Amino acid sequence: MLADAARLAGFDLNQPCGGQGRCGRCAVIVDETRSAVRRRSTMRLSAEDVAAGYALACQTVIEGDAWVTVPPQQAIERRLTTHKAAARIEAPFDYQPRRHQPIQRYYLRLPPPDLSDQTDDWSRVVRELARFGVENPQVSLAVLREMPRILRAISPEEKSDAQPSADEEVPELWRAAAEPWQVTAVVALDTWDRPHGPPQLLALLPGDRTDRNLGAAIDIGTTTVTVWLVDLESGEVIAQASDYNGQIARGEDVISRIIYARKPGHLVELQDLVVGTVNRLLQAVCQQVHATPDEIMKLTIAGNTTMIHLLLAIPPESIRLAPFIPVVNCPPTLSAGELGLIVHPQAVVDILPGVASYVGADISAGVLSARMDETPELTLFIDVGTNGETVLGNADWLVTCACSAGPAFEGAGVEHGMRATVGAIEEVWINNETIEPTYRVIGREGEKPRGICGSGLLSLLAEMFVTGVIDKAGNLQMGASPRIREGRHGPEYVVAWGHETATGEDITITKVDIDNLMRAKAAIYAGFTVMAQSVGVDLADVSTMLIGGSFGQYINVEKAVQIGLLPDLPAPPGSASPWDRFKFLGNTAIRGAYMALLRRDVRAHLNDVARMMTYLELSADNTFYDAFMSAMFLPHTDIRQFPTVEAILKR
Repeated sequence: MLADAARLAGFDLNQPCGGQGRCGRCAVIVDETRSAVRRRSTMRLSAEDVAAGYALACQTVIEGDAWVTVPPQQAIERRLTTHKAAARIEAPFDYQPRRHQPIQRYYLRLPPPDLSDQTDDWSRVVRELARFGVENPQVSLAVLREMPRILRAISPEEKSDAQPSADEEVPELWRAAAEPWQVTAVVALDTWDRPHGPPQLLALLPGDRTDRNLGAAIDIGTTTVTVWLVDLESGEVIAQASDYNGQIARGEDVISRIIYARKPGHLVELQDLVVGTVNRLLQAVCQQVHATPDEIMKLTIAGNTTMIHLLLAIPPESIRLAPFIPVVNCPPTLSAGELGLIVHPQAVVDILPGVASYVGADISAGVLSARMDETPELTLFIDVGTNGETVLGNADWLVTCACSAGPAFEGAGVEHGMRATVGAIEEVWINNETIEPTYRVIGREGEKPRGICGSGLLSLLAEMFVTGVIDKAGNLQMGASPRIREGRHGPEYVVAWGHETATGEDITITKVDIDNLMRAKAAIYAGFTVMAQSVGVDLADVSTMLIGGSFGQYINVEKAVQIGLLPDLPAPPGSASPWDRFKFLGNTAIRGAYMALLRRDVRAHLNDVARMMTYLELSADNTFYDAFMSAMFLPHTDIRQFPTVEAILKR
């Protein structure tokens, strides 16, 4: 394929649909007078485009020499974000590091060997660890190979057995090192799959290195990767960073990436992309506290099932094929070196447990952090994202499902959609009489818009509905305003004229965009209504609705109810506002990973939480399609389910 050739030549073409030819964003210009190529598909290309030489790189076969022009692509604006105030995040429970934390450091002052003491190095370390109550530890071959050098305080740069001179360039770690035979042993007392040991010696470090013990909690999302650096002694988060998942260029949703991974070499490429993202974030958080990544000795990782498979380079194909069975829901404990992470190679990597093909460790961790498994009240938890995972229940039972909502609410699959970066319209208001919009843009005051992000799309759709710009089926009211017009892709509404935008082009929302958004909201709403019906629960009986996920914290609940994305729940007892039933939790996956990082009993309990959840496969439920079609209207075909919206429409 032309896309593969471009990558080998150093041109990284974006393929948000995973190379299926659906998005049209890898279009290039082929000089057909000098090129031997064959188009397998011209989807997303007009006859005029083809005549001008445009071809989809992912759907074009090279059959000889080819002369290709790569036009400017829509850039993935990377915005590495860090949070200096992260130290205020403290453990949400009692935390005693010597009691709860499996990763411990011990300063050993070993008697040096002589002719009267012929004890080997390893036995000498074992003998000293026993003084701290660490019995019968195990050790890897990699640690044994480094042991003689570390014990004798020989720098890696040295070519001989002599000690380095003061003028030699050696790592800071060695400059601060103590005398030979004075080392710090980093020990994993146990892991979740070996709760009673035996202990594992992870590393020997020169000198007394017990002053700091670092770990990292990681959430690998389809769109965003987040890292929290944690002081395992205090239990505090001391640095944070997040960035876009590097896999986005190879597919904006999990299905696109699964399909892309099927091609030779692509699975390893996807692994490299996500590992590269994680490593970049680990470097960033360490720089904030003047640490180095190799000081990190423990990591917990949450993510949906597909993201975990791709991280481990496990073929994910079975996830999308009936009966939708993943290779593994609960991976074994690994070492960082096996994955290519830049932390200490022997660092413990704990992949948190998932539930099923489309309910992964991010949801297990979310339920844990939300403490759903502890509350007696009926609770509905929803992660508004591409998979639309939902959990319903309380301390006695939990049922879960996922619906393929797609990435529309993350700005993908929408003509002028974009991620929530500088220049994105994040909220819209429409005048009921003039049909004129006003909007707020992410960035400095006066920032010109470049597109519309997820929260802006949700807000816009709700405003268009309640002001009559569109009807309940999403049809634009042609002729009602100069902003409603016939565009290249059918009817559209102009949100910002070209002279107002950073690109000079009109920013619009089309009927096709509206349909994509309505399908996304319908899938999510149908998912949790069918799940509730399957266990005989009325949504009105839900005491609290928890909204998780990075996107969830930016949702305007009132507008989400107006379009039928969230249920119209009655006001709780003692409150006049129905919105008091909704609680925003932010990134629950990273918080759950953080909790599991700190305490061995919490990590063990997380396995129980995952096993407690009963998975409902919606594709096997005949009622889901009916519920989906009923929800394909604004807010729903049965307006009685949305009394507050009905009241607004009557006014």
